[in-house]
Amino acid sequence: MGRFDKFRIDLKGMKQSSLQMEYNLDNGFFGDIDGQEFQKGNVNAVVEVKNNRGVFDFMFSVSGTVVVPCDRCLDEMEVDVEAQNTLRVKLGEEYADEGDVVVIPESEGDINLAWYLYEFIALALPTKRIHAPGKCNVDMSNKLKRHSCNAADDDFDADVHAERETDPRWDGLKNIQIEEDN
Repeated sequence: MGRFDKFRIDLKGMKQSSLQMEYNLDNGFFGDIDGQEFQKGNVNAVVEVKNNRGVFDFMFSVSGTVVVPCDRCLDEMEVDVEAQNTLRVKLGEEYADEGDVVVIPESEGDINLAWYLYEFIALALPTKRIHAPGKCNVDMSNKLKRHSCNAADDDFDADVHAERETDPRWDGLKNIQIEEDN
């Protein structure tokens, strides 16, 4: 039995018009799937599939937490995720992703939902993942402040810094005035 066999849905053999499955996605699932975004978490997923004359409509509902690196200090942090997604699947000649419809070869007749679950969770993550103020790794925060261009050092001379930032090749442009058309 494969690692993701419990996520396999036999579409050809589906006798009911609807089916509902519930999955608990834990560290084992995220470690096995080996995704780039995160590898730890605890997410509950409910998947409902409806068979409408050979077209299968999947409704995914995921909620829980995943562990991701903080964008600022790189320490791990928990992020809440909650999302509802849909997927339309039909059987056909060969595998195809036609934008809003996924075609599964009729010869196979089944779909594995593991990667779709991972992707829907990844899409639910915020683009900016940063600890709450004061929760970042202190050592890393100090290093960032020290190397930040707007950090105030004791031996920092603002006039010298301003002169260094000015490229003399562009100084001539400062004197150009744009005439307005009235």
